[in-house]
Amino acid sequence: MTSRKTTQTMKPATAAKKLGVYLEATPAEFQEGVVSRDELNELQTSPPEWLRDLRRNGPHPRPVVAAKLGISIGGLARAGLMDPLTTEQINAIKDENPDWLQRERATHAEVKKEAAAKKKAAQKDADQPGS
Repeated sequence: MTSRKTTQTMKPATAAKKLGVYLEATPAEFQEGVVSRDELNELQTSPPEWLRDLRRNGPHPRPVVAAKLGISIGGLARAGLMDPLTTEQINAIKDENPDWLQRERATHAEVKKEAAAKKKAAQKDADQPGS
């Protein structure tokens, strides 16, 4: 009995998430089809012009917007930024550097610092003999 290798596919939303792009801004043929693992790998290694343009100019999905601003997705929500933003809009927010952005960056940095400390403590505990 021989086994056939089946092609792993994913929904366009999953592929867009893995590519870090806003699904609704992708071409219709991308949105309407399925994406195989090989096609995703090809898009990642040799992105077509539409993908390079989306990554460069947006609109960007919330995780990318949050990362570009140096804050959490929750911070975006607290600021009322629920829609995708373009690179130009993100840069304008950075240039303006409003109070809410400064607060969210400080909060985000503190949360990351605490998480790193907890991880370090957990690793230290794991390295202790007899624990």
